[in-house]
Amino acid sequence: MDQNNSSSVKTVFSVLINIIFMMLSTLAQGTRSADPQFEACAPRNCGKGPYISYPFWIPSLQQSYCGLPRSEVTCQNSEPVLKMPDGDYLIQDIFYSNNSFWVVDIRALNNESCLAPLHNFTLHGTPFEFGDNHFNLFFYYNCSNSPPANHLVYPVTCASNNTSHLSFAMFVYDGQFGLNLSLATCQSVVRAPIDTTRIQFKEQNNYREILKERFLLQWKPSNCIKCEGSGGRCGLYNKKFVCFCHDGRHRLSCGDGGNNWKVPVIATSAALAFLGAGLLILFLIYRGHKKRKFAAIRSKDISVSSTPFSRNFSSDPSSTTTDLEKASTYFGVPIFSYDELEEATNNFDSTKELGDGGFGTVYHGKLRDGRVVAVKRLYENNYKRVEQFMNEVEILTRLRHQNLVTLYGCTSRRSRELILVYEYIPNGTVADHLHGDRAKAGGLPWSIRMSISIETASALSYLHASDIIHRDVKTNNILLDNNFGVKVADFGLSRLFPTDVTHVSTAPQGTPGYVDPEYHQCYQLTDKSDVYSFGVVLIELISSKPAVDITRHRHEINLANMAINRIQNRTLHELIDPCLNFESDHRVRRMATAVAELAFRCLQFEREMRPTMDEVLEVLNGIQSEEDGMVAKTEEADIPSDDVGLLKKGLSPPSPDSVVNYVWESQKTTPNTSS
Repeated sequence: MDQNNSSSVKTVFSVLINIIFMMLSTLAQGTRSADPQFEACAPRNCGKGPYISYPFWIPSLQQSYCGLPRSEVTCQNSEPVLKMPDGDYLIQDIFYSNNSFWVVDIRALNNESCLAPLHNFTLHGTPFEFGDNHFNLFFYYNCSNSPPANHLVYPVTCASNNTSHLSFAMFVYDGQFGLNLSLATCQSVVRAPIDTTRIQFKEQNNYREILKERFLLQWKPSNCIKCEGSGGRCGLYNKKFVCFCHDGRHRLSCGDGGNNWKVPVIATSAALAFLGAGLLILFLIYRGHKKRKFAAIRSKDISVSSTPFSRNFSSDPSSTTTDLEKASTYFGVPIFSYDELEEATNNFDSTKELGDGGFGTVYHGKLRDGRVVAVKRLYENNYKRVEQFMNEVEILTRLRHQNLVTLYGCTSRRSRELILVYEYIPNGTVADHLHGDRAKAGGLPWSIRMSISIETASALSYLHASDIIHRDVKTNNILLDNNFGVKVADFGLSRLFPTDVTHVSTAPQGTPGYVDPEYHQCYQLTDKSDVYSFGVVLIELISSKPAVDITRHRHEINLANMAINRIQNRTLHELIDPCLNFESDHRVRRMATAVAELAFRCLQFEREMRPTMDEVLEVLNGIQSEEDGMVAKTEEADIPSDDVGLLKKGLSPPSPDSVVNYVWESQKTTPNTSS
């Protein structure tokens, strides 16, 4: 009887296990089948150009819930075209990680005879916004007055309906619009978007050439990176962001629960029901003849299961984790609470603002311990900003240099806001003193400008030796203390430079006027990109002119272009700040000439032609150290001022045509110190 009952139990138990296994397999197979919305939002391609996915969507290949409203992309001649309120624009490239994309007017690419726009370009109603380098080219139609002087003006002959009236295109600042030309004098005024980084390195012949250049648009960051990182595809449901996954919709990412709790609950409930029925049958079979034995085994099992193993082993995962909000350090720097920094800045009082950067606003503050600080409050607390925040903290904590700004601490990356706390540098930026609020005649004598160039070069040389490229070298990022000592700041764009690669590929970024011209061709940054930007800084130091000035002649909007033209034409005196007494001070003349020619080397279009930052620093130190000796020898020999040679360390004095012909001595040549 016992043997028969045992066999029956085994048979029943085997049948139950097979039924439960088959049921769970069927349910699992159902959940593994790809969700139709997930399949519908797969990235598509028109044949040419970038793949299209959220926030864009192609009506002929994808569903409307795969992208944002007013972001439809059509395929024309196998290329993606975005329909905007004023016409069609070709999408040339999309940077999903940077929420930006390049577009260009299709009419310009088709070489229409008259490209003059008749309607304002507008982003109203679209999910897009202009990039940081956006500017406007204004078109004035049928005007009774001539355009104002000292502006870039291009005639638009195809748009005039009266021979006595003028139509033309012109660059103006938006704030100066009413001052330069009254609407009453023109029949209509239309603006077209341009990108300042696209026009400064290419000579423009007319407005058609300008309109053929692409410009950058952006969309607001979302949770799409997090969704795609979990294997999902982004989209909309009831006008709200969702993450489409293989098993259905989720709120932010695959695996976060979302709207799919019903499937696992149903599967689990069914399995438990079958398991309960099976246990009941087993219990009835056993009850008649193994009651006491079963009770003994059960009693033993209970006693074993209640053994306190947890006395020696902790099962609480929270005991091994640290809450970053309560942590005292992060990447080795102190953690500040949001409340403490709010108190230090008087609730981020607008009167305490020191300036706006590319990623946030900087405030003057005072900590509870009495330290005066600069508090950098990032604009948005999203995935991209967290990445930039962690990047800047990680880079700054591993660097120690007297000419780099010191990071005192930060908030936790889980704080309500991302905030960095720096030492306060009280004397503004180099840009402020050259052509900003602190600029005044004779405010920065030559000796200070020379020390600024050396200390900045020293900081950049140190960064490159640490395998870091700054990526945003400019006079606005060079701070000055009360003794005019340099502190290079703003590492929000910096990147650790891998030792096994030759460049870093990035989406569009940087500051107009300072960006490596080769960067616009391949979006690859190297340490030579910093060298180019530093070359612009050198020209600013000797000229006191801003890197970009739209009011200058169209060939000289970009300071680098102006400097190259002046040096090649041997009219350096037209570039140098008159306050430096370039014409009358023999010492300044020699040194400024040497610095200008060093800048000329840094500004070469081809990266291979530029020196390294180590070489730049060596040349600047050579100019500084040989100053007194070279001046004495020059005065003793009574060398004419027109024949002033270079003071570069490692370079012999050139012939008068050396700058024009760009003939340089070997870097290994010993300095010429003989009289």
